[in-house]
Amino acid sequence: MNKYLKYSLILIVISTLGFAVYFFTIQSDSHSELEHQNEIYTCSMHPKIIRDKPGNCPICGMTLVKKITESQAEEDNSIDNFLKPTDNFIVGDFQTTTAKDTTLSNEINLPGIVSYDPNSSVNIAARISGRIEKMYVNYKYQKVTKGQKLFDLYSPELLTEQQNFIYLISNDSDNTSIIKASKQKLLLFGMTVSQINSLFSSKKVNPRVSIYSPASGIVQGTEKMDNTSNSSMQSASNNTEILSIKEGNYIKKGEVVFKLVNTDKVWGIFNVSQGYNSLIKTNQSIKIATELDKNEFIDAQINFIETQFNPADKSNRIRVYINNNKLKFPIGLRLQGIIKTNPTKAVWLQKQALVSIGSKKIVFIKMNNGFKATAIKAGIEIDDFIQIISGISVEDTLAKNAQYLIDSESFIKTEKL
Repeated sequence: MNKYLKYSLILIVISTLGFAVYFFTIQSDSHSELEHQNEIYTCSMHPKIIRDKPGNCPICGMTLVKKITESQAEEDNSIDNFLKPTDNFIVGDFQTTTAKDTTLSNEINLPGIVSYDPNSSVNIAARISGRIEKMYVNYKYQKVTKGQKLFDLYSPELLTEQQNFIYLISNDSDNTSIIKASKQKLLLFGMTVSQINSLFSSKKVNPRVSIYSPASGIVQGTEKMDNTSNSSMQSASNNTEILSIKEGNYIKKGEVVFKLVNTDKVWGIFNVSQGYNSLIKTNQSIKIATELDKNEFIDAQINFIETQFNPADKSNRIRVYINNNKLKFPIGLRLQGIIKTNPTKAVWLQKQALVSIGSKKIVFIKMNNGFKATAIKAGIEIDDFIQIISGISVEDTLAKNAQYLIDSESFIKTEKL
């Protein structure tokens, strides 16, 4: 007789009313021990904790729960599926949907801002060393027109050249080549033709020579001031910032005295979010509205797409050159760009069927009596749809509302996805 088998008592009761037979089943001790060995316990918050007996989690102190092994989950009518973690399998009957292989097009709204065109900037440098006697432009962002007087300069070197010119025209008037060279030198030193003609007529040197602007624009600053033209918008206090160069300062030859920027042509700079880059091309049409009048649009073209990527907001920028002769676009004005994309053929899924858990995006695929979480790779968004790159196909049936299936347990074991 096998020592591991024990027999139950068979009891027969006979009475006048009848008889009853009670059977106690025969049980194998070895089978009971095997079941006991298959019982393992784990923590619902820390699944890496595995124990062969009940107890508490050494990490969080929670009571360990019994984990169902594969050998105990062979029958389909068991409740094993109810005990699986929710990021692995969810039992229930929920509304479903499917991905669609179709073509979609959309209008992309891009936030933007008006900025200076640095290609139209002009540096006004000193052509000769000297001392500034009087300033006529004193503030940053002051408007300057071509031919406007900027400052008066006293220069010993320029004074000497004036004396040489007067000597030549007075004592060697026949030597036209030397006189012409002297006149050209005065022009290179910053004197205008009108000033030279006045010097020729009066034959009297002027120790103070006025310097005029060669171009129109807005005073951006001086060489010693910080370049803030790339700032999205200047504060009101900076609009009256005093220039660093003042009356009495000595400037050296070649030193930048003023930096002018032209506002006749400006840049419209727009941010393009990650994923939409492939939909935007150079020379593509764009409609632009301003925060001053959102119902009035101008038509333009994308002139340049910057290749530099901004990791802070996951975007790169595009530039649009805007004609600003009528000064309708002040620097810092907020813009709204609208680009109509070309039709894109792809697999599209409604956004509510997808949920983001940190660095992953998941959907719930219907399987038998529940839904299994599956990681996918998503692309761009158009209206209420998102592009599916990989992870599911159009044949998969998915939970229509993924967020509804998510609970706190879903964020614990994401390594299974």
